Amino acid sequence: MKLNTILIFYILYSLTSCNGQSSAENANQNSKVVLGDTVSELSKSIWIVFQATNGDYWYGSDTDGVFRFDGKSIIKFSTEDGLKSNRTRGIQEDNQGNIYISTLEGINKFDGHTFTSLTAIPSKTSSDNWKLQPDDLWFNILGKNGDKGPYRYDGKKLYQLEFPKHYMADEYFERFPNKSWSPYDVYYIYKDSKGTMWFGTSNFGVCRYDGNSISWLFEDHLTNTPNGGSFGIRSILEDEQGKYWFCNTRYRFNISPESIKENGNVLVKYEREKGIDDIKLADGRDYVYFMSAIKDKKGDIWMVTYNRGVWRYDGEKSTHYPVKHNGQDIPLFSIYEDRQNQIWLGTHETGVLKFNGETFERFTP
Repeated sequence: MKLNTILIFYILYSLTSCNGQSSAENANQNSKVVLGDTVSELSKSIWIVFQATNGDYWYGSDTDGVFRFDGKSIIKFSTEDGLKSNRTRGIQEDNQGNIYISTLEGINKFDGHTFTSLTAIPSKTSSDNWKLQPDDLWFNILGKNGDKGPYRYDGKKLYQLEFPKHYMADEYFERFPNKSWSPYDVYYIYKDSKGTMWFGTSNFGVCRYDGNSISWLFEDHLTNTPNGGSFGIRSILEDEQGKYWFCNTRYRFNISPESIKENGNVLVKYEREKGIDDIKLADGRDYVYFMSAIKDKKGDIWMVTYNRGVWRYDGEKSTHYPVKHNGQDIPLFSIYEDRQNQIWLGTHETGVLKFNGETFERFTP
């Protein structure tokens, strides 16, 4: 009798425990917040295009946050879901499939469920925390403490790095004491085939970091336009021959792995070569400035201008693709090649465009 009583008690306890566990699990599942809103279309201001390893497309807007398209539905994420800002400047992915979104106000990590913010650790000296590790992610945050150098994330910590003083700094700040931006602002980050990091700055040219030293390359025509404007280094690309292109098609650069020292300054050692020679514009200029560039699977270079369409260079000749809407040139921002080798354009106000083999057309999921 006593044994039966114990057995009945055990069965009742087990059932109660199981039911309690199921209720708790259901409560946890019901308490999970589903982020994002399902929408029917993308923003008109899509600056960034990125495809994750799982096939999902991410589109970063300058005004409306980010959009994820899985081939079936579009989910819009904004500051209401945890984004630092709705003004996107970059999208990356780590080896674990986490998505990182850099904005004007900071960096978010998305693990598939929630957005978390990365908090930066400032460097104590100009060389503190500068490292070159293959799995690190690099970021630039314009307008938010990004006036000293780039950011490096090693999977655990985000380091705010600082460039050493540029040799033109004293002269620059004397000439422009009240500039609203810093000449150290990082406009573009590029990793070449050797793993070397390159940083395009607003006014101090190109910075190279090879894991041992930081060196600089500055030529006035790369940063400053013929009409007196400041373009900055917005694009860096290594071609099939291992030569480099910076911002315009006037020259390409044969870069030596060595650096040189002049008056205590560490400079990139290079030789300048002729660039693309079959470009002719209506204003008489025989070269173009490009906002963004890629090298496709065949080795062809695609270059996006702000308002003069796209140029494709196969190493011998160039092909121009005008990009217009209602007869007007579309202001462009970036170019991207996805995992299926499809070419995309990010635009300021015309959504996202996709190359159909002959021209670029508006993409509507």
